[in-house]
Amino acid sequence: MTSSARPGPRWEAQADLVIVGTGVAGLTAALRARELGLDVLVVTKDAADGGNTRWAQGGVAVVLGDIEADSVARHIDDTLIAGVGLCDTMATSRIIGAGPAAVARLRKLGAEFDRDSHEGDRLARTREGGHTAFRVVHAGGDATGAEVERALLAASRDGRVPMLEHHTAVDTLRTPAGEVAGLLVLDADGVPGILVAPAVLLATGGLGQLYQATSNPSVATADGVAIALRSGAPVADLEFVQFHPTVLYTGAGARGRCPLVTEAVRGEGAVLVDARGDRVMAGVHPQEDLAPRDVVSAAITRRAAALGDDHVYLDATHLSPAEFRRRFPTVLAASLAVGVDPSAAPIPVAPAAHFSCGGVVATVDGRTAVPGLYAAGEVARTGLHGANRLASNSLLEGLVVGARAAESVAADLALGLPPERRLAACQPVPTVPVADRDTLQRVMSRYAAIGRDAEGLAVVGSVLDVSTVDRPLETRELVEDAALTLTARALIAAAAARQESRGCHVRDDFPGTAPESARSLTVRLTPSGQPMIAAPAMARGAA
Repeated sequence: MTSSARPGPRWEAQADLVIVGTGVAGLTAALRARELGLDVLVVTKDAADGGNTRWAQGGVAVVLGDIEADSVARHIDDTLIAGVGLCDTMATSRIIGAGPAAVARLRKLGAEFDRDSHEGDRLARTREGGHTAFRVVHAGGDATGAEVERALLAASRDGRVPMLEHHTAVDTLRTPAGEVAGLLVLDADGVPGILVAPAVLLATGGLGQLYQATSNPSVATADGVAIALRSGAPVADLEFVQFHPTVLYTGAGARGRCPLVTEAVRGEGAVLVDARGDRVMAGVHPQEDLAPRDVVSAAITRRAAALGDDHVYLDATHLSPAEFRRRFPTVLAASLAVGVDPSAAPIPVAPAAHFSCGGVVATVDGRTAVPGLYAAGEVARTGLHGANRLASNSLLEGLVVGARAAESVAADLALGLPPERRLAACQPVPTVPVADRDTLQRVMSRYAAIGRDAEGLAVVGSVLDVSTVDRPLETRELVEDAALTLTARALIAAAAARQESRGCHVRDDFPGTAPESARSLTVRLTPSGQPMIAAPAMARGAA
């Protein structure tokens, strides 16, 4: 990575804490930081509601204590099983244990969850893959993320949390000692500016746009992972990209964000069938259609390939038209748009990139290994998800870790951590390798999705090596494409080093799970800017 000779920033603002992202983690952190008296500034490259949170359908996995058959311990166990040996047990316990209080805070902010019509005031529950109990609370039937985002945005505006919409985060500002001291951004017109702050919280979401088909919106371009790597922070578990088993199939060669068919449809009794009408999950796993997502996605991929197809079907015809409309209005609208009535015919579905189980190594309090840099939400790797995320644990994590990260910043500033920092004398827009996005997505989808091998991963690396050009990050598109390029390289480095199949990471040349490999792989950048596998690094503070 080199520096551009172009002029430096032309405008400046200051805050105690700069938060990048307006999803569940970022807005929760902003609200908590304001409560604690911090001067907060939130940055988002799109409109405030343009992130991934509003697309979350299923719900929030949480044990509220009003169902005798369930318990926090049982939720923890389900999470650990889904994570296939790579969850951090302590982090998992702390996040899940804090879930009830986090949901209570969200409801106080005005979030309305669906109620059980048979149980008076009690919230309705559904069950999703990997869960052994009905514990997922939801809103609007299958529009939980939209309700969470609505409530948090309304509270942020009422609380006068300042936001810079359509501003793109480019890189952190760093002192000669490597401490983070602010953020370099581009405004809506591409004019560079700096946000001077002793703390920067990355809450930038996921990396679904690494692939041709994804449930993620166009903004999910791994910006936070790239910013963290260039700032000196390690990332871990990037090889574990969860493919949601049931994204609406809209035809061969579908690109970009594809409508999600929430797992809760299977929680209400729908089953996966192939083109012949045979059950896909029968005999594959004890939980059959509600097996963990990695198991279901792999089973769909195998069955479709065996029949020469590229999709299967989700049969929910046992639900009446009225029941399907009440419970799954979002899925119904998307299905009808492609000419399928779910109450009369099975829904065509296929796996698509959905969630990054890994990310910036961070504690459950949001601290990373770099002073002044914090991370929360999907961009962070707290140890909750391991090798495969348990369904609906993501909104929970954003609520819990977002609030705790704000508390960490307040505590660190109160203690004088970090000290007064001097920016490096010149921090212009950086120049970094950028690959063609279409080329990157095609090779990642072909060789680094479900089913990988050494030869294919090497092909991805070779294609990226010959197709990248050093470009100054002067536009949002270049920032995004550079982030995808760097993150793809880090992901394939980890995927090549993990010579086993575990959770979301399936190696066709190493189909077995190796007990000795039950550890996370950490990636850092070399001085020349190349991702490399590094020794495990703990973030600051206890996990």
